[in-house]
Amino acid sequence: MPKLPPYFAALDLNQMLTDHPIGDEFVARFSKISRDELRAQQNRLFMNCVRRAWQIPFYQRLWGNGGAKLGDIASLDDIEKLPVFSKSDIMDSLGEKPPFGDFGGLDFADPHHAPAVMHTTSGTTGTPQVLLFGPKTREIQNLLVARAYIWQGMTGADVVHSVYGHGMVNAGHYMREAVLHFTNATFMSAGTGVETRSVQQVQLMKRFGATVIVGFIDYVKRLAQVAREEGLIPGKDIKIRMISGHFGRENIKEISAMWGGAECFDWYGVGDTGIISSEGPDHNGMYVWEDAQYVEILDVDTGKPVSDGESGDIVTTVLFKDDIYPMIRFNTHDVSAFYAENTNTVLNFKRLQGIFGRSDNMVKLRGINVFPHGIGGVLNARPEFKGEFFCRATRDAKGRDEMLVMIEVDAAPSEELKQAFQSLLKTRIGVEMNVELHTPGALASLTEVDQRQKPKRLSDERFKKI
Repeated sequence: MPKLPPYFAALDLNQMLTDHPIGDEFVARFSKISRDELRAQQNRLFMNCVRRAWQIPFYQRLWGNGGAKLGDIASLDDIEKLPVFSKSDIMDSLGEKPPFGDFGGLDFADPHHAPAVMHTTSGTTGTPQVLLFGPKTREIQNLLVARAYIWQGMTGADVVHSVYGHGMVNAGHYMREAVLHFTNATFMSAGTGVETRSVQQVQLMKRFGATVIVGFIDYVKRLAQVAREEGLIPGKDIKIRMISGHFGRENIKEISAMWGGAECFDWYGVGDTGIISSEGPDHNGMYVWEDAQYVEILDVDTGKPVSDGESGDIVTTVLFKDDIYPMIRFNTHDVSAFYAENTNTVLNFKRLQGIFGRSDNMVKLRGINVFPHGIGGVLNARPEFKGEFFCRATRDAKGRDEMLVMIEVDAAPSEELKQAFQSLLKTRIGVEMNVELHTPGALASLTEVDQRQKPKRLSDERFKKI
């Protein structure tokens, strides 16, 4: 038998699919599994991760500084003895041990180091963060995304149009691998508007008969507008039947209508962890992939667990990352809540209510926590709103914080309409904000919606030196 190359030698596909099934096996197993059985699997995988983490300088330092000692963690029940970490800790590691940091557990100077997949974040807010995946880690992340797509209805007959970015960032490569390795669908790697012009994208979708779109929803919306500008009717000339992406607080019904009635599915994950949760065909919340992710919801201010139904930071432990870059109690700083009840569900998994915003760019206005990324969901209540907005946080000479919400509308700007939006924001969010109305497309230079996977939504000018 020929010797396998390092990447493939590090994989045990049968074990991966046993621990984390997809397709019919996935539904059959996790619709019936007991919470005790699920906990046993979580505990087994968790302890593998803990053993690996203790071998890595980053965790030795993090946990040691937090007062944890080798042997303190005997099971998943002890997880709260370990400190939470976040992206800032990873960036500190990169600064101290450039260029790869000391969180991966690899010596890249050793020619026989374990194989690794490397990406970075976009770096739009500073130095790009390194992302590392071992072969097993990478392929389990891929199969978990494919699990969502297949469950949502993707088949081998679909042509999948992806608007995830490529280059050094992870998402575009990750989704291509998920579809290619674990489904039989045809994948079109169009990328962002910078990689493939928006006009060309809608022509490609028509030419090759795209049936599914995957990607960040802001740009998915933009493509529907471009299609109409080019004389193409979504649903007729471009027969999209399914959209799977990241809706946040977006109006799913509106986006479905923009694409001729396509069925829309929300899912959630971050670059370091892979997919964490996904909506299914029952459209009953986003089921946490509890066989692969142990998710806690912690209070934004105290870091203590909150009750189901209460919102807080999503903190996740990736249960399969026991090779490279373990992730144990990673604070995503995305804000969500578990459903208080788990009734009428098709899987015996917990569910997230959605992504409400981010705590790390939260702006506190007169005692109220405001999450700029969540404002779009509020604005959707007005039919004039065209989906694009931008926030400016400022501080006046007396130290009073203010927020200006700039909104694209398809109606003639008027004082009456401005007051309607201001009233809506105050009623729904609980604090008064200023509003400025703009014509469609006018905010593109601020949001960079045609250039970025995730448009900018906030300019925090409160602490800028004058």
